[in-house]
Amino acid sequence: MSLAAHPFGDPQTVSVAGDAHDPAVVHVTWKVGAADDLTLLGIHLGVLPEDRVMLDGAIDYDDGDAKLVQQAPEVHTYLLEHVTVASGGRACPGRVEASGDLIADGADLVFTCPRPAASATVTVSTLTDLHPAYRTLATGPDGQHQVYGADAPTHDWSLGERTSMTTSTTIATSSTGSTGSSAALQIGGVLGAVLLVAVAGTLVARQRRRATPTPTPNP
Repeated sequence: MSLAAHPFGDPQTVSVAGDAHDPAVVHVTWKVGAADDLTLLGIHLGVLPEDRVMLDGAIDYDDGDAKLVQQAPEVHTYLLEHVTVASGGRACPGRVEASGDLIADGADLVFTCPRPAASATVTVSTLTDLHPAYRTLATGPDGQHQVYGADAPTHDWSLGERTSMTTSTTIATSSTGSTGSSAALQIGGVLGAVLLVAVAGTLVARQRRRATPTPTPNP
């Protein structure tokens, strides 16, 4: 089915982020650009009737379209087919965590990778199957950004040093029971070593004084 698209209005957007609690989880939030794009997607997925497309290619949409489309399970399936995440060359299974107003709030997709991911390859091809001129403005951690399109559907994102930080914290915690007690023991060890050196120095000085013979005055 050939549908007229409107790819030159407000662009769709995507935000990519790691998870604060689980380094193997990647979050992707997708928002559609405009209401007519959402209507076009609904027609493409069979959620809205095909007669919404006029003879001149224009889209006949009304205010109720957005609600119908965003509640349709077909949209969730579509998003998981056109937004994918991989890490270390392995696919990360995804699910739609939440989906509200797809223009204002977007749909939150959660991907769980086989192992902690310091970086992720995110592919976005939403709406480009309807018209190759569609673009997606994407943002990520620490000011990263990318423009997705039919000619550039894939991008690698850095998710930060969460894995190494987590590992360091785990080692310190498992060794002493808590990070605070680990720091206290390390400080105590340093102070103990300093005191030990000071005491040793005092003992050596005393031994040297005892071993040095007292000079006998000449008659």
